[in-house]
Amino acid sequence: MATSDDVRENVKKYYGRRLESSCDLQTSASSCSLSCRPVPKTVTDALNLVHPEVTKRFFGCGLPFPAKLEGCRVLDLGSGSGRDCYAFSKLVGPSGHVTGIDMTEELLTASRQFIEYHQKRFGYEEPNVTFVQGYMEKLGEAGIQNDSVDVVLSNCVICLCPDKRAVLQEAYNVIKEGGELYFSDMYASKVIPDHMKQDAVLWGEGMGGSLFWQDLISLAHSIGFSTPHLVSASHIVVHNSELKAKAGDISYASGTYRLFKLPRSPVMSGATVTYKGTVADFQDQLDFDSSHSFKKDVAVEVNGEMAAILQSSRFFPDFDIQMSDKPEAKLESTPQYCHLNPFRLADKLGSSVKQCSKTNK
Repeated sequence: MATSDDVRENVKKYYGRRLESSCDLQTSASSCSLSCRPVPKTVTDALNLVHPEVTKRFFGCGLPFPAKLEGCRVLDLGSGSGRDCYAFSKLVGPSGHVTGIDMTEELLTASRQFIEYHQKRFGYEEPNVTFVQGYMEKLGEAGIQNDSVDVVLSNCVICLCPDKRAVLQEAYNVIKEGGELYFSDMYASKVIPDHMKQDAVLWGEGMGGSLFWQDLISLAHSIGFSTPHLVSASHIVVHNSELKAKAGDISYASGTYRLFKLPRSPVMSGATVTYKGTVADFQDQLDFDSSHSFKKDVAVEVNGEMAAILQSSRFFPDFDIQMSDKPEAKLESTPQYCHLNPFRLADKLGSSVKQCSKTNK
């Protein structure tokens, strides 16, 4: 049975030495989410400003770019080549700060080479990006303080980590009250059997370590996060016939979720909320997730948890919130979360997969 240290070493080798570019991956994960939802111009502009050498070694599976990042302190788990970090650097502005953490020395060395390049390109007096070596499961040991981060972001790396609970717990610890974990990852249509977890290539591709999507919900709740909110999703195609055969009847999807760290004793009362149209890029309508879309000046009823999220998060100034006098109805003992199923959302969106130009077997 492979230990956590064994898994980490295999992943380091896979991404640090074996893969030269995203086209070396055997799944469509690195490009699969690009066509799922409209991307704000500020995000595409920021991504287009990132140095081509940084983008070349990007291995993510989505676009985890939440709205309203200006001035935020951001932590990117598994920052890799630094592509997302540099885009976040532009989005948080000179008053914000981005920290990227990764365990792979080769990728950290590559990403650090471009700090000055992006600082000058963005016109900042000082760099606002720091890259540190460390593990997602041990953020404190890497110098990340508790309650110090506004937004923790991650792009298709939690599936590479053997201890998901530790990752989410550490993220919860460093996030400020009202802050969020906003991340893209690979999910499986059922629980991954142990024999697949022992395959180094399956794990390196994210297939061996993907969570069954329903397990994310129970895991988040047990740690103290809000219910995960599914933002976007798309199907993942396995190009390699050998890996496809190993996966059998298990299918994969990329899903982007947002989880909030609510106050310890939030007031769970439904509310009527009205969006003011004040978030940049979303003056007419703010698509909070796949189930919540707020049009400017249109009152919407939300449940107690969503009301608590809007009240405690950075989006509080952007809403007029009228709390209900009625107590929130009790949830059923086994609530249904079909609307959080990334496979169902991918079907609904009809998300097409852009295949890599490299020929795969």
